[in-house]
Amino acid sequence: MDDKHEKVRRTHRAWALALTVFLSAPLGGCAGAGAPPISSAEVAAGLESYRLGAGDRVRVTVFNEPSLTGEYNITPGGALAFPLIGVVGAGGRTIDAVQKELTGKLAEGYVNDPRVSVEVLTYRPFYILGEVNRPGEYSYASGMTVEQAIARAGGFTYRANEKTVFLRRQTGAGESAVALRSAQVAVLPGDTIRVGERYF
Repeated sequence: MDDKHEKVRRTHRAWALALTVFLSAPLGGCAGAGAPPISSAEVAAGLESYRLGAGDRVRVTVFNEPSLTGEYNITPGGALAFPLIGVVGAGGRTIDAVQKELTGKLAEGYVNDPRVSVEVLTYRPFYILGEVNRPGEYSYASGMTVEQAIARAGGFTYRANEKTVFLRRQTGAGESAVALRSAQVAVLPGDTIRVGERYF
């Protein structure tokens, strides 16, 4: 009788373990492998290769041309309207690429030997959804981690899965599972963080 009861208990434990694994696994096609830890050097490199988009605000400096130097917004269509030369396509392009185009167009009879510098003053926001107390859109701060972003959104709700969240890079095709409290993962401008519910 004891052996029979022990077999039943083992069977129940096995089913419970299988159910736990099934429920904690991400749905197929919704999430990729866990995002690797991102070092501060990689974060800096990510911002250096950052591609401009709607919501960014940049400062364009044309040396010795104060009338052209100023702050400009990237429009929802990804355009930067610049004096003399008109609209320049900036969405999805690196700062370096936009800087070179502005330099080239100004050199076409507008400014002799133009020297142009472009810097991002305000990055576009990131988004946080799901089981946080204040989901929505938040301004980006350089060096921010996923855990800091969750704190800005008021922390987890009582239903939240506090072990794993999902991160979608604006430049990526899908979500990556991020294991919290194991390694710091940086948030980049335009990212979307999704906090799911816990299952048990």
